[in-house]
Amino acid sequence: MRPLGIEIRSGLHTGEVEVGENDVRGVVVHVAARVTALAEPNECLVTRTVKDLIAGSGVECSDRGSHVLNGVAGRWRLFAVKQ
Repeated sequence: MRPLGIEIRSGLHTGEVEVGENDVRGVVVHVAARVTALAEPNECLVTRTVKDLIAGSGVECSDRGSHVLNGVAGRWRLFAVKQ
């Protein structure tokens, strides 16, 4: 997207989702939306859950610290995927 002059933000979390007729919902979707909202332009943030699942894949991440996600209990450690 960058060559087109478009900046995107992305946030990833994983877990079980509730599948509706035309959408998905649940806490996992809510967490992913909140993580995306914290990402900088051209950045992909992931939760510790995702980071742990990709361990050994060669994908490198840098620690972005502990965050409160609006509407989600507790603090969440987030990581930026290195490009």
